[in-house]
Amino acid sequence: MRLTPRQINAFRAVMLTGSMTGASEFIGLTQPAVSRLIRDLELTIGLVLFERRGNQLVPTSEAVALLGEVERSFVGLDRIAEFARALKSHSAGSLRVAAMPALAGGALPRFVASFMRAHPDLHVTVLGMPSPLVVESVAAGQADFGYATGPLDRPGFDLEVQSSPAVAIVPQGHALAARRVIDPQDFTGERFIGLAAGSLLRARIDAAFADVSRPTVVETPLAHVACILVCEGVGVSVVDPCAADEYVNRGLMIRPLSVFIEVGYVFIRPRQRTLSTLAAQFISEFSAHLQSKIKAHTSGMPNGS
Repeated sequence: MRLTPRQINAFRAVMLTGSMTGASEFIGLTQPAVSRLIRDLELTIGLVLFERRGNQLVPTSEAVALLGEVERSFVGLDRIAEFARALKSHSAGSLRVAAMPALAGGALPRFVASFMRAHPDLHVTVLGMPSPLVVESVAAGQADFGYATGPLDRPGFDLEVQSSPAVAIVPQGHALAARRVIDPQDFTGERFIGLAAGSLLRARIDAAFADVSRPTVVETPLAHVACILVCEGVGVSVVDPCAADEYVNRGLMIRPLSVFIEVGYVFIRPRQRTLSTLAAQFISEFSAHLQSKIKAHTSGMPNGS
């Protein structure tokens, strides 16, 4: 014979109520049914669990020890029930997000922290990686959705372009910080921190600054590295506003550019996978969060968003 959930449930009810009568009321079975379940349980495990002393039903030491293990199982079931209720109310679940370094280095984890305060049972995996790996991570199912630099053309995926203009970043106290909007010509002669050669963004920046003489003193593929170097007074640069936002009040000043240089991102997810309600909420709120940051740093820009 094997243990059955009904036997365990009856045993727990008797232990909690102290009698067969109380147990029958507790679990909604007749008293003979409860007695039969307890007898079958004792036969199955080969232990005496209760002794009758007059009108009292006294649990044996073995019954007390067994109850501890039973309660651990019920705590697990209660946790599953709680989690199911949380899923129903869209306050629990899991999300796996892949993002390019410009977002994974600040804006994304900060938003995740805020989102989890409203959804304390949520489990999130944040994967920061170069854009080509973001796409492959989503394609392989390692991430539910991702954020990468564009342009992208990937069959079988839903792609949503989120446009954003680049901004100028200068050290606090720099002469250019006094300008409301910075023109490429204003960079003439300034020590420039450039993004690594060969990237699409580098090509866009170089095209906008084609007639500007600016000595490039450092090159880096990461906007966050450029921001730190600007904070340290090494030079000036042009990056996306979401990356630069992390370094405001840390020695860096952000100013809109008079020309539009696209530094936005592409939201990507597999077309055949259905998003959970929680994931859709995360995506919508994160998009609004990014747009508010972009707008805050590019207002007054002639061609900005």
